[in-house]
Amino acid sequence: MTKEEFDPSKAYAPQEQGTGFFDDGREIALLHFVYLHPDLENIRGSPEKVLAAIDEYGRTKKYLMNVGEDKGRIVCDLIAEVQPKTMANGSVQVELGGYVGYSCILFGNAVRKAGGERYYSLEMNPEFAAVIMSLVDLAGLSDVVKVVVGSSDASLARLHSDGLLQHIDLLFLDHYKPAYTTDLKLCEELKLITPGSVLAADNVIKPGNPPYLEYVRSSVEEKRKKLGADGSSEGIPGHTVNQYQKRYGEMKFNQSPGNPNLVYESKLVNSFEPTGLPVSISLTV
Repeated sequence: MTKEEFDPSKAYAPQEQGTGFFDDGREIALLHFVYLHPDLENIRGSPEKVLAAIDEYGRTKKYLMNVGEDKGRIVCDLIAEVQPKTMANGSVQVELGGYVGYSCILFGNAVRKAGGERYYSLEMNPEFAAVIMSLVDLAGLSDVVKVVVGSSDASLARLHSDGLLQHIDLLFLDHYKPAYTTDLKLCEELKLITPGSVLAADNVIKPGNPPYLEYVRSSVEEKRKKLGADGSSEGIPGHTVNQYQKRYGEMKFNQSPGNPNLVYESKLVNSFEPTGLPVSISLTV
């Protein structure tokens, strides 16, 4: 699937079947694992070593649904490309879905190295958000990374209305799959996403997100024809659509019309999951 080979020595433990691969206590167990690590004092203040400790848990204890080193490198390269164009205006990156903080530590560190101003991590689950904040602090990135707890659409709207978020240079989507398209439309309506913004979306092939790929590949005319239609879950596997139902019940979506006049160019870049499974990440400008 790609010319690069995956190094099996760094592979995470296999992902469990169904929805039993997260939110079962492993996230808190990860926090204890890191803070009880024999090399803790050397880990403290080092984003790279915090990431290595998270990877160690994923390899030796339980699978973690992190973006991982391989896909993460693609986004880090994007940050390095985007930053020089926007540093003078205070570059801001946003991720939707923080989980245990792997992505915001990796990308927040890349933002800081490139001279960026802020990396927002939006996470719905308050327990996950607490893990993120603890590990971000351990990595010494609290000056760059800000964690926002709550539903992604409400958090985006609140940050915008409070004047804290006026434009997004890079948006990383890795949260509830049916919300990819609806949250992108909200960002369009709020003028957070404008020409020049970059979108990076994970898991669009596995488990799959046909509505998102269709939207970013559609023409102005095609999007206008579908205004008001709710196809946010169409084609997404049922276990993915229902994975948060036990904790949160039926998920609600904002009904923003977006900005159908925005035209995107989108491509898939091949990479690997932390387990070694070949996958793709969607990059859109």
